[in-house]
Amino acid sequence: MKPVPQFHDAADGVRLAFYTLGDPGARPLLLIHGYMSDAWTNWMKFAPTASTIADAGYHVIMPDLRAHGASAKPHDPAAYPRDVLADDMFALVAHLDLTDFDLAGYSLGGRTVARMLARGCRPGRAIIAGMGLAGVTDVGPRTALFRHALTHLGQHARGSPAFMVEAFLKTSGGDPVALDMLQDSYCDTAQDALAAIDTPVAVICGADDRDNGSAGDLAARLRYGTYVEIPGNHMNAITRPAFGAAIAAYLRG
Repeated sequence: MKPVPQFHDAADGVRLAFYTLGDPGARPLLLIHGYMSDAWTNWMKFAPTASTIADAGYHVIMPDLRAHGASAKPHDPAAYPRDVLADDMFALVAHLDLTDFDLAGYSLGGRTVARMLARGCRPGRAIIAGMGLAGVTDVGPRTALFRHALTHLGQHARGSPAFMVEAFLKTSGGDPVALDMLQDSYCDTAQDALAAIDTPVAVICGADDRDNGSAGDLAARLRYGTYVEIPGNHMNAITRPAFGAAIAAYLRG
């Protein structure tokens, strides 16, 4: 059964949703979903990821990013300033008064984790999943694919990358206007900024996932990076029990 979301307002008044699972007195893990998805879909609907982590002794906090899920989906470009997703997550950390916590994200969520770390967030441990070096340091190519897909709906050749993006949009029920506007907020993270991060970080990625470049190269650029390979590609690695198990194992140290 889908849990009931809780809400808080971002600094600019945009209403944002989040879900929680596990003992509220346990160690918090902020867990951030991927692009065009939401917390329910990534962490609870198709795989027991959230419950696996909660059963390992964590209080799992799962936001819906702006333009996603139960959060607001403004059609005003002003609602998507540069790096707004990291800003929103910093605001959620403050709203929940989290001072000692862990941090993880998949795909766009992983890129958001990288942005938070580069801007000074220092969780105990962090996980950047479903993400490679190019997807963090050069966001343009992936943005171009999604922009084309979202602004030419119904025009894509069957089986093409843009067609697959549109198919996922239909499955997720996403708002194409808000999702496209959100892409204007994305920021590259320089390699020297990655190298300066002094938090232990696991880069967890499917063996056949090359959507965002090399996960091994990303781990190698991080001072305390560890590459963890699991089965699957970008779309299905997150649905496998091995993914939640890898997160729980890394967090336990």
